Amino acid sequence: MSRTVQCVVLKREAPGLDRPPYPGPLGQRIFEHVSKEAWERWRAHQTMLINEYRLSPVEPKSRKFLEGEMEKFFFGAGSEKPAEYVEPGKG
Repeated sequence: MSRTVQCVVLKREAPGLDRPPYPGPLGQRIFEHVSKEAWERWRAHQTMLINEYRLSPVEPKSRKFLEGEMEKFFFGAGSEKPAEYVEPGKG
């Protein structure tokens, strides 16, 4: 039986993650309040950010930026797309 959470992104109850997806308090908070579906939305958004900003996830500065965007995506006003970003197939 899978666990459910009241997802902060979907604003409804949905299947939760199997384990914290990120280390530390932020990972635990995500585990407790974010659904699998919302986590997959973040992963797609994160991939777009990495590609558009040409980030290297092994660099501490990039990791710090992505962690901040993750916090905003789930618990803040949302993580914005770069101003020059064009959706695939729309440019």
